[in-house]
Amino acid sequence: MNGREEVSSPKRTKEIIARHGFSFKKSLGQNFLIDRNILDKIVGAAELTKEDGALEIGPGIGALTERLADQAGAVTAVEIDRRLIPILEEVLAPHPHVKVRNDDVLKVDLKALFEEDFASVQGVSVVANLPYYVTTPILMKLLEEKLPLKNIVVMIQKEVAERMAASPGGKDYGSLSIAVQYYSEPELICTVPHTVFIPQPNVESAVIRLKVRETPPVEVQDEQHFFGVVQASFTQRRKTIANNLKARYFAKEGRERLEELLAEAGIEPSRRGETLSLEEFARLSDVLLAAGVA
Repeated sequence: MNGREEVSSPKRTKEIIARHGFSFKKSLGQNFLIDRNILDKIVGAAELTKEDGALEIGPGIGALTERLADQAGAVTAVEIDRRLIPILEEVLAPHPHVKVRNDDVLKVDLKALFEEDFASVQGVSVVANLPYYVTTPILMKLLEEKLPLKNIVVMIQKEVAERMAASPGGKDYGSLSIAVQYYSEPELICTVPHTVFIPQPNVESAVIRLKVRETPPVEVQDEQHFFGVVQASFTQRRKTIANNLKARYFAKEGRERLEELLAEAGIEPSRRGETLSLEEFARLSDVLLAAGVA
């Protein structure tokens, strides 16, 4: 760190904020991490080497970026708030292999970014303290675009992390669990108290690692149809899968045809969506598609 105190120390964080006259925007979900141990866990979970690249989303004033620069061969930080760009350029000046982009990651052509910024590295991981209000859209974009990613290690709201890692049968298991687990293997790394941020958020956080799969754990005939069936099955969580699917796909037909197809898929009509595994949803989706139900 060239003899300087780390950005993540409360003292230096406050000094940088004061010197630049920076004010937090609640609308951007800005909460800066000021705990070295948590940063160690985040960076450690990413398992980066100098042959790897790291994409950070929402770097703030660069506390995590500084750590990533020490571990990875190429780092790109995408920050939506242009007020933070001069701060990041100052903080990261000692690290020429770090690129800062002032952009909204939801609007960025990520495939082009990877080709431009990470051509010289072997693998890329996303490592970030994500703004909680856009956690799911960002993660689903990263997963759905089938980027050449190894890991996604992010700090997010604890409740959302638990939903992503949930198993069938529990109250946290739902369409988000299935989508995340279709594309990756989630693992909760640690929980994070709200006291380690400036300003402090109102919720608990967690660090989760998503090990991106080379191929999904189940094979489906049509991914879009598969996710449509999953979404329909959770429309009203307290309803049975038969009732939810009838409302979405069989509104004009009798229940008999639906129950025939459920039987063909080996699923009892009285079950709820939260009890079905990925394999069962895949089988059900293919049966419905083969029957022309879309």
